[in-house]
Amino acid sequence: MQVSDAIAERRSVRGYLDKPVDKDLLETLAIKAARAATGGNIQPWHIDVVQGDAMTELKTIMRGKLERGETETPGYDIYPKDMTDYAKARTFGIGEALYGALGIPREDKAARKRWFARNFQFFGAPAAYFCTIDRRMGPPQWADCGMYLQNLMLLGVEVGLATCPQECWAVYPDTIEKFLGTPSERMLFCGVAIGYEDKNEAANTLHAPRAASEEWLTIRS
Repeated sequence: MQVSDAIAERRSVRGYLDKPVDKDLLETLAIKAARAATGGNIQPWHIDVVQGDAMTELKTIMRGKLERGETETPGYDIYPKDMTDYAKARTFGIGEALYGALGIPREDKAARKRWFARNFQFFGAPAAYFCTIDRRMGPPQWADCGMYLQNLMLLGVEVGLATCPQECWAVYPDTIEKFLGTPSERMLFCGVAIGYEDKNEAANTLHAPRAASEEWLTIRS
């Protein structure tokens, strides 16, 4: 597979088959992804793999928290507090496109809430990666983690696996850091669901659009 093909094929998959992913394969992908670019060779990421009984336990914990309406202080702002108009339009647009694919109208708030709760069940994925980072690191090192995660997802495409990066876990940092045994000097960045795509899941018909290059690309010569 060409790198360009993997980039074109990668997308956020929100429905998985009940089929386990081999533990050794998950480890291999995690290790290969570490060839990501990293300023000063700091390599700021720490990766936890969750699968099997641990995954079942975590899903049970999260199901209980949502049923009881328990919340936590988010580890960071997932979206800027002062979003630009174009950013608001894009986030609103992708949300409406997803619920449109699912056939859930805007006024059905209960159905939308139930669907959103599936985030915290990894959309049925049998495994996940969690990325944590030392709290003393700054924006450049967070960018390094993003490059690691992109490598990880592209490597998943190469071996026939689907993924969904999930910043939503940042709203339950205490639960996840406790579950993982994360030392106090590290904080949760995000999770990545991974598994085999359920082709019959309506949400997986969504292919998020990208802005025209004229909006963001400048070439000078």
